[in-house]
Amino acid sequence: MTKEARQLASLIAGLRKSLDGIHKERTSTKLSGAEMGLLDERRNNLLLTIAALDDRLSAVQGLIDLGRPHVIRVH
Repeated sequence: MTKEARQLASLIAGLRKSLDGIHKERTSTKLSGAEMGLLDERRNNLLLTIAALDDRLSAVQGLIDLGRPHVIRVH
């Protein structure tokens, strides 16, 4: 696995831990509606970020499978 794929996998794992933390915080404490809304928004943003990074990781792994270990940079 290339360096970028390892970094992406590590980042995704960290974001999933954050997502678990938000879920625990949301269920374990008594929160106001506004606080729950903020946690829900953070959760949704994390889910979108994780999905985007999963797509990126799939693309990197696809390039590795094709024998192209260097990621083509698009600016």
